[in-house]
Amino acid sequence: MPQDISSIAFIGLGVMGHPMAGHLAGADLDVRVYNRTADKAAAWVAEHGGSHHPTPREAAHGADLVLVCVGNDDDVRQVTTGPEGALGGMAAGSLLVDHTTASAELAAELDAACREHGIGFIDAPVSGGQQGAEQGTLTIMCGGALADFERARPLLDLYGRAVTLMGAAGSGQLTKMVNQICIGGLIQGLAEGLHFADRAGLDPLRVVEVISQGAAGSWQMDNRHRTMIEDEYEHGFAVDWMRKDLGICLDQARRLGARLPVTALVDQFYAEVQAMGGGRWDTSSLLRRLRDPDKA
Repeated sequence: MPQDISSIAFIGLGVMGHPMAGHLAGADLDVRVYNRTADKAAAWVAEHGGSHHPTPREAAHGADLVLVCVGNDDDVRQVTTGPEGALGGMAAGSLLVDHTTASAELAAELDAACREHGIGFIDAPVSGGQQGAEQGTLTIMCGGALADFERARPLLDLYGRAVTLMGAAGSGQLTKMVNQICIGGLIQGLAEGLHFADRAGLDPLRVVEVISQGAAGSWQMDNRHRTMIEDEYEHGFAVDWMRKDLGICLDQARRLGARLPVTALVDQFYAEVQAMGGGRWDTSSLLRRLRDPDKA
């Protein structure tokens, strides 16, 4: 571990943050936590040790490294630069890492705010879902200064198997946008393929067993085909969050003049899933939309 990082704060103990913070505690590090729902923070401390605090500012007070994993841009602002935000408790020379999937504009905003206080900043969105967080196998896409990245990396390695600096602040968020753009198309393709196999009278499990060994294979196919076939969508990354992420992608694409026709279409398909009552279903529920077109 870096010799200059002895005190850590983790803000946000949702389905991702809870296990990520747990990996830090499991490495015999003293972790101070904050969660908007205080009972969840107390439960985390009962399980892992450390301490929980009533505000992000108090959790971050005196911490060498503060990690954030919350919902969206506004949530990040509230827990970092808000009246009781973490920056108010952080000292010059400390480091803020934001794991939230958020906009590149927010990353630039936080980078500037941290620089004013002599604090390092890394935007570090993750991919791999709850399973990856629990198993410590996340992909972490980082943006920021090399020196700050090198300080943070030994800690990020505790729950990431691929931790990569992509460029200056905001580059991590932009890379995560590419990730979500690619995933959306893959899931829709898998949903259509399984739907077609079913209508053609094929055994979908045997179909996947064959085609997964060739060019059609993907993580989504390996990890989601069985539950999709069984029409189970109560796990994984929720549709509501995917639509949030795709909205960020489409907004950024408009700024860049990039064309994302498939992404825009898949986003509308997810809107139909939400209208079916599936906002909390996982993203593979695009198949439900094809199976129940009258409800979409």
